[in-house]
Amino acid sequence: MAKAYKPTAEQEAVVEAAKGGGDLKVKAYAGAGKTSTLRLVALQLTGRRGSYLAFNKEIADSARRGFPANVSARTVHSLAYASTPAWLTARINLPAEPPHELAARYGFGPVEVPTITGKNAEVAPFEIGRMIADGLGRFCRSADDTPQPFHIPVDEKIRDDAADWLREQLAPSVGRLWAESINPRGLKAIQPDVYLKVWGQSNPRINADFILFDEAQDSDGIMLSVLAQQRHAQKIYVGDPYQQIYEWRGAVNAMAQIATPERPLTESFRFGPTFAGLASCVLALLGESTPIRGQPTIGSIMVEDPSVQPPVDAVLCRKNATAIWQFAAGIEMGHRPALRMNPSEIIAFADGADQLLNGRRTFRPTALSLFENWKEAQAFARSAVGRDLLPVVEIIDYRGTDYLRALAQRQTPEGQADYVISTIHRAKGLEWKRVRIVNDFRFKMVDGRLTLDEDEMRLLYVALTRAQHVLDISDVRDELLRLFNVPKAARG
Repeated sequence: MAKAYKPTAEQEAVVEAAKGGGDLKVKAYAGAGKTSTLRLVALQLTGRRGSYLAFNKEIADSARRGFPANVSARTVHSLAYASTPAWLTARINLPAEPPHELAARYGFGPVEVPTITGKNAEVAPFEIGRMIADGLGRFCRSADDTPQPFHIPVDEKIRDDAADWLREQLAPSVGRLWAESINPRGLKAIQPDVYLKVWGQSNPRINADFILFDEAQDSDGIMLSVLAQQRHAQKIYVGDPYQQIYEWRGAVNAMAQIATPERPLTESFRFGPTFAGLASCVLALLGESTPIRGQPTIGSIMVEDPSVQPPVDAVLCRKNATAIWQFAAGIEMGHRPALRMNPSEIIAFADGADQLLNGRRTFRPTALSLFENWKEAQAFARSAVGRDLLPVVEIIDYRGTDYLRALAQRQTPEGQADYVISTIHRAKGLEWKRVRIVNDFRFKMVDGRLTLDEDEMRLLYVALTRAQHVLDISDVRDELLRLFNVPKAARG
């Protein structure tokens, strides 16, 4: 830690609480210096063994370089892997069973279900197999003892009552797949979450006197369960409950479930008071009474006029389809953008559209999987519930699928690009000097007022807190004013 660094009063309060020896929860807003705070804690506990746990290898590697020698930095999965029998972990390297073969082995054919558009759609064996496998993944990441119907994810285009029926039909198969996965005589591949679950159910002991658990808001139930078992160790959970944006993979509201004394980190070192005030408006809508504070010494400019288009370092979108459209638009304007997306994801849209154009069903990408032909995809994309898909549909309609494939090969490495295009999910944990936000949020009217569902509101909060100096909200300005209930006379 640099000698010139002076901790804030909130950081000092966290350190003092940690020195007391009890478990602690640190509620850290965006850019509030949680990593530097954890280092301060570790430096005060140098006479004890520490374990810093992260969700991915990149974060763990970074922590390993920045923490004192008494703290080991690992991912939760690496801990599980090291403590799980080799006969099980060796199976992650076997070829995966294709979803349609899994469905056929379990006796499933195609199933017809009603959709939210009022039409029936066929759920093919490929999709059924994928739902069973994804249901197993969600179960493994949960704290539950046995697989349950609610673990099974169902396409959002399927009507709710039909989705519930489908889950009930498939739940026994998830249980069967779990039994096969943990059978010592099993010969088929397993997903890594299987050995995580086996480890979590073995009453494991983490060899540390204190555990620093970063990004705690994204914890799965199984991770919280394992940490709760470590009664010998002091546990310090750090996270921002308003950056919990992974419900789609079965993540839980972890920060609310951790029942320990809490200390706040409300002062952001990323941006100035202007951006802090905007983010605080979103926090208020989420029920938070304590605002986020910015740095008076950081200049932060908000761009609200769409006719003003300042240079940016990042363009943030909610959906993959929008990000692909922004990427295409940037290239057409002669820019050299980077896209935080694997080229295969773009090609999957092209391949899927070709199959639909030829009157055949497609299974990749998931967004196109319930359509019988391209006309159905076009109609859905132009409906109120399908607007997320419209950008890619329009590219294919006007330029063709080969254009989309060619687009996938025109990526520029981020270090050489004019700017980065990213979904909000993939931008989490990152920051840029200048950011533009694209309006593809799912705003809706409830009782005559514009609003967002809570998960969408958290995505908005993450998006609004990525910029340091310039934040272009011109595309979403009018919706924000209505969302914050600003009177028309005051909107300007």
